[in-house]
Amino acid sequence: MARLSGGRDLWSAPLQATPPDPLAAAWDALAEVLDPEIPISLVELGLVYAVEYRDGLVEVSLTFTATACPCMDFIREDVTDRLDREPWIRAVRIEEIWSPPWTADRITPEGRRRLRILGVSE
Repeated sequence: MARLSGGRDLWSAPLQATPPDPLAAAWDALAEVLDPEIPISLVELGLVYAVEYRDGLVEVSLTFTATACPCMDFIREDVTDRLDREPWIRAVRIEEIWSPPWTADRITPEGRRRLRILGVSE
């Protein structure tokens, strides 16, 4: 299986200073990280459960569609790489969440719309 770019070609330029709302900016950056197999963001797929920001540290709680998801390493790398691009973020920590397990019910309305456009049924 070939790995797609993960959406790196679509990432916006990093912000040059700490934004007024770093938590919202962290969520916006994560919304640019696409699933490696389909061009839908991890946020739209409902894989990101929570984001916290404290003094330059971003903690991301995320899950995967399955415990044996072949893309887990790619997803971790893309999340870290996207957030690390921001000069106002000094560290990224990822916590994997398995409970509650991911289900298609977590897909956002925009994610569902994009999946339909791609011809993917839920």
